Amino acid sequence: MDAGVEYPDVTLAIIAGGEGRRLSGVPKGLLSVEGRTVVERLLSLAPCFGDVLLVANVPEPYARFGVRTVADVVRGKGAPGGVHAALVAARTRWVVAVACDMPFVGLEALRVLLGARADDVDAVGFEVAGRLEPLLAVYRAELAEAWGRSLGEDPSLRQLLSRFRARLLPEGMLRAVDPELRSLVNVNTPEDLARHGVTLPAR
Repeated sequence: MDAGVEYPDVTLAIIAGGEGRRLSGVPKGLLSVEGRTVVERLLSLAPCFGDVLLVANVPEPYARFGVRTVADVVRGKGAPGGVHAALVAARTRWVVAVACDMPFVGLEALRVLLGARADDVDAVGFEVAGRLEPLLAVYRAELAEAWGRSLGEDPSLRQLLSRFRARLLPEGMLRAVDPELRSLVNVNTPEDLARHGVTLPAR
């Protein structure tokens, strides 16, 4: 492992899940911002981490990136299922999960999360306007087994995290490095495309 890697004990997991039904079914990771796909933008963070993987139930659109790709182990569970797949596949002690439709995630925001890890903490996430951000969060990989058992109950992410030692960081800690909360922008609708300067991939 490269001694110069900032977080050798962390896997960067890009959660691609399924396809964007509200965006004509295109793989959301292939949406483009300033000439680069969202997946490419997120992969630019990869050199800081010990490993990188992509969670995608339809892997073919992402094959050209040459990234280790895994599918959900428990299908149909949305974000909690995508996080579970990353935890199962991780080769490091920690996983930082980011969504493939979040084009503006910056390393500074990830450093805030990673800096809040501790021996008595299993997961670290931001709570913004009363809402948890599950796909900009850090998880201990050893949660995989218990997390997977819990998926059978279709719990919300808040319910899931209540079963583990979660540290929820206030909005102010994110705003300190990302004043406009750009890291939390996700692109789900045609309106989002226009608002954030995102373009659909060429057919």
